[in-house]
Amino acid sequence: MTSPRLRMRLLDAVALFLIAAPAFGQEKITLDEAVRRATARNPTALIGEQEIRRAEGILKEVRAPSLPFLTANGIGTRIDSARTTYNASDPTHPNLLAPRDQLSGNVQLSVPLFAPQRWLAWSHAGDQVDIARMSLEDVRRAVAIVTARTYLSVMAEHRLVQITIQARDSARAHLEDAHARFQVGSGNRLDEVRAGQELEADEAQLAQAQANLVRAREALGVLVAAEGPVEVEEQIALAAPPAQLQALRDAEENRADVRVTQERVEAARKVLRDSWADYLPLLTAVAQPFYNSPATITQPHTGWQAQLVLTLPLFDGGFRYGLQRERSALYEESKAQLDGLLREARSEVRAAFEAVRRADESVQSARRAARLAHEALDMTMLAYREGATNDLEVVDAERRARDADVAALSAEDTARQARIDLLSASGRFP
Repeated sequence: MTSPRLRMRLLDAVALFLIAAPAFGQEKITLDEAVRRATARNPTALIGEQEIRRAEGILKEVRAPSLPFLTANGIGTRIDSARTTYNASDPTHPNLLAPRDQLSGNVQLSVPLFAPQRWLAWSHAGDQVDIARMSLEDVRRAVAIVTARTYLSVMAEHRLVQITIQARDSARAHLEDAHARFQVGSGNRLDEVRAGQELEADEAQLAQAQANLVRAREALGVLVAAEGPVEVEEQIALAAPPAQLQALRDAEENRADVRVTQERVEAARKVLRDSWADYLPLLTAVAQPFYNSPATITQPHTGWQAQLVLTLPLFDGGFRYGLQRERSALYEESKAQLDGLLREARSEVRAAFEAVRRADESVQSARRAARLAHEALDMTMLAYREGATNDLEVVDAERRARDADVAALSAEDTARQARIDLLSASGRFP
């Protein structure tokens, strides 16, 4: 005859197979693959890539006034009548001033010869392209962190489903035992009802755990831009964290958010430094060949003209002084943001190291507690079958074992999350 423990193990295997069966058709990816796909396909990362293209477009817009500018113009004119004049010496032959119908055209070439304000604006726009590229790395870092946390959540939900199945099967075995004892007269109806109530409570928790697992899989699928839920590996290997002093240095040198903020500070400093160019003149060379038909006294049939145009700003109502003050304020703001971010980064590293240490201690304690809780459950079940204890102690032992398993699972998940936080805080993830 099959023992209750063997039956419970068989039920565990069948239940786990049924839980895993829907996932057989789902794509299973590693943590590294999930991060790689999320940073390449996630809409947030794609928007960051388009921001680079936008910055490059702005660079071309700002660069254009510094380059030669070529235009072509064509004009057709009709007036009410031709404009003529007569010479006193020959009144019978009029001189044409403006014909009734006239066609004219010209090609104008403008070349900036001395335009420091435009040249520096070109350089500043190039700095913004570099900032956009670094901002993309910061966006990808944020996406990678969210993806890793979601990946770990799927792992934890898997384990929670397994724990709940084991608790449910233990409750079912208890119910079967209580029912058998009641049938032969060695038990009572109250014990059977209590065991049934515990089984139904575990069934409800199992349904909730399975729903949470589905949501976690779907959330991971959304992050990696998959058309459906995504399955994860059962185990992951995270990189070893650096020493604390090295992690603090890495946070200041390697973190994408710190580097992009440093680049913004440098860009703001350059803009403020180059404010002197607003007070310099602009020198432009203009060349224009033209065509007129018919020719007039003042305009020949063809010709050309060239100009040097010097523009010297004398008074603009204080616009340049206001612009310089605005740039100075933006520079000071960017420095304050960088100082705050560096303090925050160092704080995150210190807190992450402490969190990892405490989480590891919590994992060890939670695992010992779970082992002792299961040992107590086995002893209680044995005593119950021997008639040395009552059903209330069995129900209490089952709950304690389940709660201890959940606490151990939570501690393990917290420890993994803490390591992700430490690696990201020190600029080593992704």
